[in-house]
Amino acid sequence: MAVTKEILALAVETGDALLRNGAEVYRVEDTVMHILDAYEIENYDVYVLSNGIFASANEDRDDSCSMVRHVPLGSTHLGRIAALNELSREICSHECSLQDAWVRLDHCKSIPCNRDIVQFFFCGLGSASFGYLFGGNLTDAVSAFAAGTLLQIFLNFLSRRKTSKFTKNILGSALVTMISLLAYSMEPGIQYDKVIIGAIMPLVPGIALTTSIRDLFNGDYLSGTIHMIDAVLTAFCIAVGVGAVITLYRMGGAI
Repeated sequence: MAVTKEILALAVETGDALLRNGAEVYRVEDTVMHILDAYEIENYDVYVLSNGIFASANEDRDDSCSMVRHVPLGSTHLGRIAALNELSREICSHECSLQDAWVRLDHCKSIPCNRDIVQFFFCGLGSASFGYLFGGNLTDAVSAFAAGTLLQIFLNFLSRRKTSKFTKNILGSALVTMISLLAYSMEPGIQYDKVIIGAIMPLVPGIALTTSIRDLFNGDYLSGTIHMIDAVLTAFCIAVGVGAVITLYRMGGAI
């Protein structure tokens, strides 16, 4: 029973790490089942949701066991997902023993995020690019760069304080809007709407929306609905932040 439980634990922990870092439901479920197959577990059931994993093995034998994991919706870390996919492929090709797999799993889970300065720069660069792409000029792009950089700094600060996702989206979009309107007040030639559009793009739930559509097409209706609701609520929070600041600004007679 100990061996079966350890194998099932490895499979579930790998699936947990994938799901926690933004992998699709079908990929997580497929990975867990392939790991169980690789270690010759023949009788198993695996059910994965966007925020949970249910798995059992050898239910008709004395060494039967089952596991449940709650996985809160989180951010995406493609580096960890790629490393976990490589680990699962090595397990399936029998290139990695059970003990080595645990060591490799811990290594995959500990892959760090990009340094703060890198996040700040590329968030600003992405914001500037989107601002220019949506019809802004060079001045608008520079303003969007500044707004996007400050947004990422603010989001990192809120993350360290364990602020909820919805609060971060409302406050982040409000901050971007205030910076854009401040730039407009200093230089009326700036198209503040283009700056706002570009700078809020890091907050837009594109991955959640895409994942929900993919899950729905794959028949994972519950997971698809969860991701869809998450995307809609995130978009609503962004709209609240932007709309509230613009409304207050107009009430002041500045626009």
